[in-house]
Amino acid sequence: MITSLSIKNYALIEKLTIDFSKGFSIITGETGAGKSIILGALGLALGKRADLTSLKNKEEKCVIEAHFEISKYNLKPFFEANDLDYENDTIIRREILPSGKSRAFINDSPVNLQELQELSLYLIDIHSQQQTQELSDENVQFKIIDAIANNLELIFEYQGLLKLYKTHKSRLNALLKRKGEASKEQEYNAFLLDELVVAKLKSGEQETLEADYEQLNNVEIIKESLDKSLAIANEEQIGVSHNLNEIKNAIQKIASFSTDYHTLFERITSLKIEFEDIAIELNRCSEKLINDPEQLNLIGQKLQLIYNLQKKHQVISVDELLDIQRNLENTVLELGNIDDEIINLTEVVDDNSKQLDKICDTIHQKRLEAIPLLSQKLIAILETLGMPNVRFQMELNSASTYLENGKDELQFLISANKGTDFGLLKKVASGGEMSRIMLAVKAILAQYSKLPTLIFDEIDTGVSGEIANRMGEIMKVMSSHMQIFAITHLPQIAAKGTEHFKVFKSTVGEDTQSELKLLTSEERITEIAQMLSGTVISDSALNHAKALLN
Repeated sequence: MITSLSIKNYALIEKLTIDFSKGFSIITGETGAGKSIILGALGLALGKRADLTSLKNKEEKCVIEAHFEISKYNLKPFFEANDLDYENDTIIRREILPSGKSRAFINDSPVNLQELQELSLYLIDIHSQQQTQELSDENVQFKIIDAIANNLELIFEYQGLLKLYKTHKSRLNALLKRKGEASKEQEYNAFLLDELVVAKLKSGEQETLEADYEQLNNVEIIKESLDKSLAIANEEQIGVSHNLNEIKNAIQKIASFSTDYHTLFERITSLKIEFEDIAIELNRCSEKLINDPEQLNLIGQKLQLIYNLQKKHQVISVDELLDIQRNLENTVLELGNIDDEIINLTEVVDDNSKQLDKICDTIHQKRLEAIPLLSQKLIAILETLGMPNVRFQMELNSASTYLENGKDELQFLISANKGTDFGLLKKVASGGEMSRIMLAVKAILAQYSKLPTLIFDEIDTGVSGEIANRMGEIMKVMSSHMQIFAITHLPQIAAKGTEHFKVFKSTVGEDTQSELKLLTSEERITEIAQMLSGTVISDSALNHAKALLN
């Protein structure tokens, strides 16, 4: 339950700190006094979006701090799951800086808004007039039935499995689509792969083939040049070998006369040896040189095949072609593996579906059992609220797909008066009747919910007199299970509270401020009397106020 609320620099509130007790608390005040500001501040503390318009003084930060006593509500798992320090007296603090940035803290640990909003679901339900209209929404109706059917844990399990099912189903559909698209390309990819495999490509072979092709293609001029070089080298009288030998013999005669001559002799000797080796190599090249038109043709064909493949695949090397070949092999192989993956994933999806169906059946059966109980409880409460002939008709129909909370579709119909046909809530029930139905729903849920605090924001719209008195009684009974706040304009409801707070505006100089005050017994009599008679309080109004309070 909320034990205190501190507000600084928010809207018309400069600074406010108020303590709350368990039980039934009333908040009253004139229209525009600031009741919505209090709720807005509390909403910010619970994770609603904020902007700079929230700041009273634009130069200072806005700070809202709420204390909650949570020792009885089994919230330790939430704190552990979100790596937060657990305290029985948990403090939520929200800050809006002049820059527009917002910060949130739970027990002084920084948190994001999503974590704050998730925690708030376990702390407070703020019922607004808009929420009364949401009673016509099927999801809201299911939440009421499921709370009574004790389906919440089952639905949580179902939603986790549904998320898994959708993930697997999406993956399966993607694989089937991929297979369909890949099948169209499979034949072409197989053809491309076959071309590359048949080519029997090897890394570096293009350079070797090009060199061999150049040699075979120019064999005649090569042969002529080699033979001419051999002739010049080996001519008997004037050949290079003969002349080198003559030079060597001449220098050998004077080599002993000087180191310079000896060096020259060594160099000419080395030169002669090297040239003789060259001549031998020239001869070897000449002898192995063969004019082979057939081999030339084969090499040309292989090179042309390589060039054609390079052009087709827009690459410039054999290594790149080999990379493409490996990729194509993987693609073709992968398509074969897709079939196995589709089979396995289909089995997983089917298994998920069977588990979901089993949970859905259990949820459905528990809803069928809860519907008569809900109808009975609603009728019992609404009979005391001036709707003695109200009847409900709730029917479950099987949906063809998995929904967020099972496979049921709900038809929630009402007949508010004797002799009238059943119809949709929003079409049949008036505003006052919707308020009473919502209060009845909240009263029933209070018996099943573990929620610490419920705030009614003018749930009494459209009712008055004895009906308002009974609505107040119901809220008072609810406060034995949980902390209840009622923001109201009706004195009959205001008189039922154990504590009574008043929201009012005050003027300090040129500044207008909203304030919240806990009324004393005497102040409370005056406030309720004023609610009865207006600004001028009569003696009868005072007596009536005392009678209501007693």
